[in-house]
Amino acid sequence: MSLTKLIYTFVMLVLLYACAPSAGENFPPENGITITLPSDDPYSPKQVRLEVITENIIRVTSSPLDTRPVNSSLMIIDQLPSPPAWEKTETADSVGLQTAKVQAWISKSTGEVTFKDASGKLILQEAKAGKAFGPPADDLEDDAVFSIQQRFKSPENEAFYGLGQQQTGLFNYKGYHVDLTQYNSVVAVPFMVSSRNYGILWDNYSITKFGDDREPMPLSELRLFDANGKEGFLTATYANDPNRPNEGLKEQEGHIAYTFLDDLNKIPKDFDMANGTATWQGSLQARESGVHRFHMTYSGYVKVWADGQLLVDRWRESWNPGPLVFELPLDTEKATAFKIEWIPESTQSFLSVKFLPPDRYRTTETYAFRSEAGKMLDYYFVAGQDMDELISGYRQLTGKAQIMPKWAMGFWQSRERYKTQEELLSTVAEYRKRHIPLDNIVQDWSYWPEDAWGSHDFDPARFPDPVGMIDQVHDQYHAHIMISVWPKFYEGIEHYKQFDEKGWLYKQNILNRQRDWIGEGYISTFYDAFNPGARELFWKQINEKLYQKGIDAWWLDATEPDVLSNASIQHRKTLMNPTALGTATEYFNGYPLVNAKGIYHGQRATNPDDRVFILTRSAFPGIQRYGAATWSGDISARFDELEQQIPAGLNFSLSGLPYWTTDIGGFFVEDKYDRPDPKGEALEEWRELNTRWYQYGTFTPLYRSHGQYPYREVFNIAPEGHPAYRSIVFYNKLRYRLMPYIYSLTGKVHHDDYTIMRPLIMDFDHDPRVGQIKDQFMFGPSILVNPVYHYEATNRDIYFPKETGWYDLLTGEYQAGGVEKNIEAPYDKIPLFVKAGSIIPFGPKIEYTDEKPADEITLYVYAGQNGYFELYEDQGSNYEYEQGQFSIIPLTYDENTKTLTIGAQEGEFEGMLTSRTFHVIYVQKDRPTGYKPDATTEKAIHYTGQSMALKLDEE
Repeated sequence: MSLTKLIYTFVMLVLLYACAPSAGENFPPENGITITLPSDDPYSPKQVRLEVITENIIRVTSSPLDTRPVNSSLMIIDQLPSPPAWEKTETADSVGLQTAKVQAWISKSTGEVTFKDASGKLILQEAKAGKAFGPPADDLEDDAVFSIQQRFKSPENEAFYGLGQQQTGLFNYKGYHVDLTQYNSVVAVPFMVSSRNYGILWDNYSITKFGDDREPMPLSELRLFDANGKEGFLTATYANDPNRPNEGLKEQEGHIAYTFLDDLNKIPKDFDMANGTATWQGSLQARESGVHRFHMTYSGYVKVWADGQLLVDRWRESWNPGPLVFELPLDTEKATAFKIEWIPESTQSFLSVKFLPPDRYRTTETYAFRSEAGKMLDYYFVAGQDMDELISGYRQLTGKAQIMPKWAMGFWQSRERYKTQEELLSTVAEYRKRHIPLDNIVQDWSYWPEDAWGSHDFDPARFPDPVGMIDQVHDQYHAHIMISVWPKFYEGIEHYKQFDEKGWLYKQNILNRQRDWIGEGYISTFYDAFNPGARELFWKQINEKLYQKGIDAWWLDATEPDVLSNASIQHRKTLMNPTALGTATEYFNGYPLVNAKGIYHGQRATNPDDRVFILTRSAFPGIQRYGAATWSGDISARFDELEQQIPAGLNFSLSGLPYWTTDIGGFFVEDKYDRPDPKGEALEEWRELNTRWYQYGTFTPLYRSHGQYPYREVFNIAPEGHPAYRSIVFYNKLRYRLMPYIYSLTGKVHHDDYTIMRPLIMDFDHDPRVGQIKDQFMFGPSILVNPVYHYEATNRDIYFPKETGWYDLLTGEYQAGGVEKNIEAPYDKIPLFVKAGSIIPFGPKIEYTDEKPADEITLYVYAGQNGYFELYEDQGSNYEYEQGQFSIIPLTYDENTKTLTIGAQEGEFEGMLTSRTFHVIYVQKDRPTGYKPDATTEKAIHYTGQSMALKLDEE
């Protein structure tokens, strides 16, 4: 080659490299179409682009700039599938592209995008002038960053799900304002699925509002009347004697806005928050008649009445306020009596009340995504035949969920906290002594010396031999140990200095000299997880201090990041500003994703044979690819809190994130439970609460008990003969018998993009009744779970989805579908029903997941319709399944011939069983047979991997 050609080639390569897209920018121009929209408005869209990702996924981007900005994505994987064939079509007023499954069209005049199926049927349409850009929040001085909004049209009967984990008790978000802001117990995941079988993944990292994106208004925007009927304000009374709540300081107030720490300065100085009661009384009158939605943030005790009817009666620990939404119809002609009672219980407690008036356009006819900051509008439209296909599309974009280590699907015991090495070891020993299955013991925070948060050192006074402790958990007790690791560092410790010298710490909290709540208080801050070098250093520190000692898994707490609890959102931004990628305003919600990323890649590089397992308090799209699960945060120990965890978990699952759990029993407790010990009625309520929560927790993807005192171990909740003890242990052992079923589901999560905890809308979407059911769900394909969440309840209403039959798991009694019935639910029983056509494998009696291989499996086969199940197995703790090292045994039931076929085993892995025994129990409508742990049967099959068939209706 000549020198000229060499120079030319070199220059072209340089130019190609310089213009190459960054991570997440894997879409060459030929994969889509772009139109330009001439406008002099600096905040109008100048260009709109459609890009083909797969046959059913289209990316939409838009910008008010003349040139398309480079927008590196954190949530989208680097290597997307090769785009399929597609065709461009143009008409006089629009240009479109079409794949084998979807069409997408852009209006040449407005830039509005419309999505249709392959036949031309409308799926989704952007609203008129739905794209909106504006100055970014916080007046960022960056001409390339904007606030961003996209509004879509929506039929009245459409329903919306997903969006992470909210704590409002809502399931269908149609018409509601949803605040996607990371917060302790609230997880912001900007992925929504629609009842019309499409999803929207919103690629933005800033604080985002969904649905009715208006900001809630102060009460003063209504017509207010005080206790005497005078218009203008409500009558506020701040009473220091709770027995005389109507006697105290009187104020005329139109705002109730004690939302954050700074707002507490507005509390009357003479009010004794720790012991007093505040009330607001008067009446409300609408400026526009209709249903008003009220948004509260509260801690302590709060009650709300309207026209004498109690609407709200809640409690939360003062230091962690939670959200609450309720509706109230208001009229322009008639005032509604209104009263709020607040018992703060603490000098740091919070209450705010705002509302949104009716607006048909924003609640019924359209919905929106609105974000505070971003370089461009960027979203992915995902179409599908059902919600499983939508979630599969989400994971094609953001990454496969790994298969969790098998032990993680067993029971975890935790408390806040094991204060000594002896406490932790004696707890595991007691489980083994009582033969109660257990796989994981969790060491919560503050195992380090008091003044050394972030050192990752064990306090030698309380944990004199951490290596010996961990070895004993492993070798003697055959269990695993997870440990709490925060991204937090006390000023001056060695690990702090290592970050500080690189400039990898958020320093504002240090400059503020802000002290935390430990002892007399210590000054601290968090590391910048958006910086790759900082992530590597964080892994290096926990690897040297903890992983090398034998720690099995990571509990990543406060990953919002919660640098200062209850600070205002604006102040929280200053405490993580700037990040390595840009301002905190732009990247506020993305911290948990990059924090988990560093640990996942760090551990896989250190020990490629050990499956990473992470439990993180917050999450973001893509975090499933980093071996991460999420729990529902620091929730309260109450029945009403248990109730609202059910829709919270279901929507989390519909966000594409398959692994979720709660603190069984709730984390923080009312005084009646812990000062000094619950007694009498409080003790029995405590035991029943934990019993019902354990029953529910058995059938969530991860099974984990945790919380403040009283201690959460079953033997500390109730004595052995108590019904609480018997029930908790029974369902624990049932979970372990179900391990072949459960672990098969984890394999399906990875290989088929499956979802374990399944709202009924996923499997019965043709049944119009299921779209609003938020307190029942399927655990895998077969088991209908119906939690009990009211104190002293002994029955509950259950809807049985139509087009199938149902069998009571414990009795085998049959129930036809398509009806709602009141079903008995005694103290010790959660109603569980099995779908007709199910094949459920139950394994042998074990006390930890790898105690013995499932060489004997009992197959319960439920007649009524055809059935299919794949028994999945792999090594259980390594990543060889990624290279195809796993096996599947297909199980098929034919209703017409009453034949069970155990198909030929497919695949192999090291240590795989080459033979086993299948016992078969056939459950029929007229021959009910309930689950029994050690049921015997004459139908037994010795299986060596070849296909075998068994007629089930023969005696």
